[in-house]
Amino acid sequence: MLHLIFFQLFLWCLVGVSGVDEVKSVSVTEGDSVTLYIQRDDEIEWRFGPTKILLAEVKENNDLQFYKDSAGGRFRDRLNLDRTGSLSIINTSTTDSGEYIVTRTKTSAVLYTFRLGVYAPVPVPVFMRHSPQYSSSSERSSKCLLLCSVFNVSHVTLSWYKGNSSLSSISVSHLSISLSLPLEVEYQDNNPYSCAVKNHISNYTKDLDITQICSDRSICCSTETTIGLYLIALLLLVAILIYLINGCRTRNLQQKKSMEKRAMDTDLTYADVLEEFY
Repeated sequence: MLHLIFFQLFLWCLVGVSGVDEVKSVSVTEGDSVTLYIQRDDEIEWRFGPTKILLAEVKENNDLQFYKDSAGGRFRDRLNLDRTGSLSIINTSTTDSGEYIVTRTKTSAVLYTFRLGVYAPVPVPVFMRHSPQYSSSSERSSKCLLLCSVFNVSHVTLSWYKGNSSLSSISVSHLSISLSLPLEVEYQDNNPYSCAVKNHISNYTKDLDITQICSDRSICCSTETTIGLYLIALLLLVAILIYLINGCRTRNLQQKKSMEKRAMDTDLTYADVLEEFY
């Protein structure tokens, strides 16, 4: 009988320890709200980060207390507690990522542990053509080197796909870094290629149009378009200059005629005066 009691106590300890050590992972997109759900049966405290900063607590008679200046005021006016003790964070930021624990107020025993990850929405990948130094002209004329790039990202994976097959990928966990992943294709390659960027909460896939990015014709056409725009601008400038010159000439002629007319009127008036005098 004594052995049975010890065995039950041992099982109870195992269950208790496993319950305390269980970490619930929660992921959310930056700007969204998130709720960390619990069921309390006593006075509790919510704490954040490695230093266990006190954020909020549920006291006797279900009184709710928030510590707005905790964590440098980072959570000010963004926390809510319901009667179950569940904590809601409004308008999440990437700086809200971290570990949240629920402790029993009287004993400081850890009841729940959450690991929250707040991720920025993934950006749209950008395709760019790269011009390396090939060893031969034939190689230069048959191959196209592309870069798929994303900027100011963290905790993302960038991948090239050929159809549904992954060709290459690169991951980063640092904050605010730019990633570029190269891909070399033949100019006449008709296979479907795409570049995908993803994190724990979202993803974006962009299809590649080899003809548009790699074609020499597109570069040629782009150059011709630029030259055409310059010619149009030059013609407009010439037209404006001609208009201004003609306008100046017209005004000069009008002024000259006006002066000649005034001179003639003056001569006539002077002649009339002389005639009356004599």
